[in-house]
Amino acid sequence: MEQLKEKLQQIDGRGYKAYKHIKGTYRGDGFFLHIDHVQGDPFAPPSRIRVEIPKHIAQYQENWYQTEHRRTAFEDFLARQTAEAIRLHGTNKRGSGKSGLILIDAPGQEILPRTAVKVNDRKLEIRLSIGLPAKGRTILGRQALQIFCHDLPHIIAKAIHGFDRSCLLRHLELVDQQQAIRQYLQDHGYICFVANGSVLPRESSISNKPLKGNRVIPFQSPPSLEIEIPLPHREPIRGMAIPQGVTLIVGGGYHGKSTLLKAIERGVYNHIAGDGREYVATDSTALKIRAEDGRRVEKVNISPFISNLPFGKDSIRFYTEDASGSTSQAANIMEALEMGCRVLLIDEDTSATNFMIRDARMQELVGKEKEPITPFIDKVRQLYKEYKVSTVLVLGGSGDYFEVADKVIMMDEYRPVDMTEKARAIAKRIDLIRVNEGGQAFGEITPRIIKPQSFKVFSDRKEKVDTRGLNKILYGATEIDLSYVEQLVDSSQTRAIALMMRYISNHLADGSLSLSSIIDRLYKKILEEGLEVISPYFGKHPGDLAFPRKFELAAAINRLRTLQVR
Repeated sequence: MEQLKEKLQQIDGRGYKAYKHIKGTYRGDGFFLHIDHVQGDPFAPPSRIRVEIPKHIAQYQENWYQTEHRRTAFEDFLARQTAEAIRLHGTNKRGSGKSGLILIDAPGQEILPRTAVKVNDRKLEIRLSIGLPAKGRTILGRQALQIFCHDLPHIIAKAIHGFDRSCLLRHLELVDQQQAIRQYLQDHGYICFVANGSVLPRESSISNKPLKGNRVIPFQSPPSLEIEIPLPHREPIRGMAIPQGVTLIVGGGYHGKSTLLKAIERGVYNHIAGDGREYVATDSTALKIRAEDGRRVEKVNISPFISNLPFGKDSIRFYTEDASGSTSQAANIMEALEMGCRVLLIDEDTSATNFMIRDARMQELVGKEKEPITPFIDKVRQLYKEYKVSTVLVLGGSGDYFEVADKVIMMDEYRPVDMTEKARAIAKRIDLIRVNEGGQAFGEITPRIIKPQSFKVFSDRKEKVDTRGLNKILYGATEIDLSYVEQLVDSSQTRAIALMMRYISNHLADGSLSLSSIIDRLYKKILEEGLEVISPYFGKHPGDLAFPRKFELAAAINRLRTLQVR
């Protein structure tokens, strides 16, 4: 670190470009500092550094990271500790632009695999971003020296040695329990579990934190759907389990139907203690499906739902630059099935009405020969029978679905009630006079071969992919809108998706593979070499990425307006 001090003193007062001379590796007291990337000016994205601490100094135990889910939780815990240490230290701007800022890619409510902290048998690395201080574009060397030689060692010491070990153990034990719940669901034919006492409502529509106060109604399972799951480190847990098949969530407006579905959507991720949903677990392939007017669709086989289109338009290789509500929802389902989705999550509020149901009067008025849409109600059971794909459907407007449901759960003032038997009795008493238009079978799920030119949108090889928050990817001159990809939860996932697309373009899209095969190969490589393999900073500082599911990556590719399918 003495060499770093000397360099900073030498460049103090010089132009900002002189900061490039500090790039390199320095030995500190119990750590190594790697300055991997130096920003070009104080207004550019901050410089990237890594702090490497040998295992014998950090003093972490093997059983803290011995399994994949524990490793993720341990790295998540250290990232949270580092973010808190930065907050408590009170780092402030020291000059122009981003001068003086110390940042880490801090986790939110979800526990995600991310690259901010990495742990192995030899060392742990904390990846940070630092705004190198300047006044205008004049280097403030003394302030930089304060950051590297005082602030940074203090923050790292606090993050690595200053935490309560019992808090870490509780964090690790929680993910052990979450993993046990997921394994139990898989072994016993359930798609979702919501523990008794869970708090499902959020503070607001724009907050991911739990609602607090007298308005909170803790979740309590109906007795008929309640199961008990044995867990490590604690007594068994009880709650509502939704079995495979077709499940309806019904009830009056503002009684908690969509709140329950939203919790099920987010149950594909583990959550931290105190979130209220830490014991909500959902099949990892569950996908929220909705209508998405205006999206592009590239040669998707939507014929199970839509056929005999006017003017002979092809629905087996359906293409449009501007999909309707029904065609977009059909495409979203078929794309999900193409990627191996086993659970569809659907809310009638965000669905196309004509895609969900055609009642008897409309069937009488507009004959099937004039209607290209086969409604979802006539395909949902075939989908489960032939492909073992379950559906959870929030519904308030059509009792016709009682005929096809395995379970009916009514939300009554945020309390679930099992209404399956009553719904069946109603279905028997009131004859269903509509005609089933679903035919003898669901239809084919067709994989699509991706042309390599789909990703060749760069006029300049130096042009980079970029992101704008959670829902926007800039891929060359093309903007990808992910606003309706509802299970994307962290902007670091979005950054990872953007880089994955660039990696696919450079290494995997050769014109011989289907989309699902391309993504499977990419994820195999990531599991072998780590998420950072997709980053231009691979081997140095890819510290701002979080792991997305395959489905969200596929959704981004499917919304690429230059996508081409053979």
